[in-house]
Amino acid sequence: MVRKAEKRDVARIMGLLYQVNAVHHQIRPDLFKGNTTKYSERELEAILQDDTHPIFVYDDGKVEGHAFCQIIETKNHLLLQDIKTLYIDDICVDKQARGKHIGKALYEHVIDYARSIGCNNVTLNVWEGNEPAMSFYKSMGMRVQKTGMEIVL
Repeated sequence: MVRKAEKRDVARIMGLLYQVNAVHHQIRPDLFKGNTTKYSERELEAILQDDTHPIFVYDDGKVEGHAFCQIIETKNHLLLQDIKTLYIDDICVDKQARGKHIGKALYEHVIDYARSIGCNNVTLNVWEGNEPAMSFYKSMGMRVQKTGMEIVL
């Protein structure tokens, strides 16, 4: 059910990206514009060709979820250890398909993929106020790595 995204998935992924943006816009309208996406179709098609930015989809006849990932490697850094990280940029399950464990299937696939390519860890960010996402990731065994803070002026 989970596979690497292909060009034929672009329209459906774009629809899911609108849903992701709606969540972010609702939580932080001061940062996120409404009714848009973070990528254009052309940008998304280019990302599909980039092996350092794999995208996976949950497809049971219809794409009902996606996971955008980035592979980040640190080598020969003065301070940091050499490390290969898979960063989950985005996981989305269509709001009409929630409750079917699609998010769990995507997450577990990403974890297995990260292991298979020799990653040391998997990281992601969750916006404060997105309690469903925070709860989900904690239930998958993730824990807080660091905390970002701000003051809105």
